[in-house]
Order: sequence, then C-alpha cells, then structure tokens
Amino acid sequence: MAMVDPRLVTTTFDLPNCRVVRNLGLVRGIVVRSRSIVGNIGAAVQTLFGGNITLYTQLCEKAREDAFGLMIEHAGQIGANAIIGVRYDANEVAAGVTEVLAYGTAVVVEQELTS
Repeated sequence: MAMVDPRLVTTTFDLPNCRVVRNLGLVRGIVVRSRSIVGNIGAAVQTLFGGNITLYTQLCEKAREDAFGLMIEHAGQIGANAIIGVRYDANEVAAGVTEVLAYGTAVVVEQELTS
C-alpha cells in the first residue's frame, strides 16, 4: 500500500515540479455525523449570544478532517502517491445528520528534474 503525502493533495489539477504518470481514478472519504443532544443544547446557548457557534464549528472541522483522512487512505490502498482536484461536499441526510464527502482524483506523480 502506497502512502499519500498530504502535501501532495491539492484542489488544483497539477502539482508544481511534478508530472502525473498515472491516473488511478476517483477516491473518496465519507463521514456521516449526528449532533448529540448535549451539543445541541450547548449550541443553542451559544446562539443566544451570537457569533461563531464553536461547538458546530468543531463538529464540522472534525467531520472534514475524518473525511480527508479516509480519502487519503483510499488513495493509498490503490497505489496513489498524490490526489488532485480535491473537493468537499456536505448534505443533510436526515434531521441533525450530515454527510461530509471529500473526493478527488488519485494519481501517481514523479518529481520533474530541474536543470
């Protein structure tokens, strides 16, 4: 199983000083999270004061981080060493239940020789 260096994961379709030598196709990481009753109560209190609702921010950031990690793991399993064209998507699948998807194109890249 190859390892994908997180520095070789990008939203663009190229990596500086690298050449794509093989396209391995779509990879994804998906996480489905629900809000806990305690989190809902804490967030409700935060909304009374306005501003950033940090409990939801932390929940969203953790879901994105987990989806990203799963995407990298999936790419490594199929032999990639980089991922290009990365995107995130999120959908509410039920009341209080959200799906977070990270996806991109798994590739094998080689460093270009500079003269």
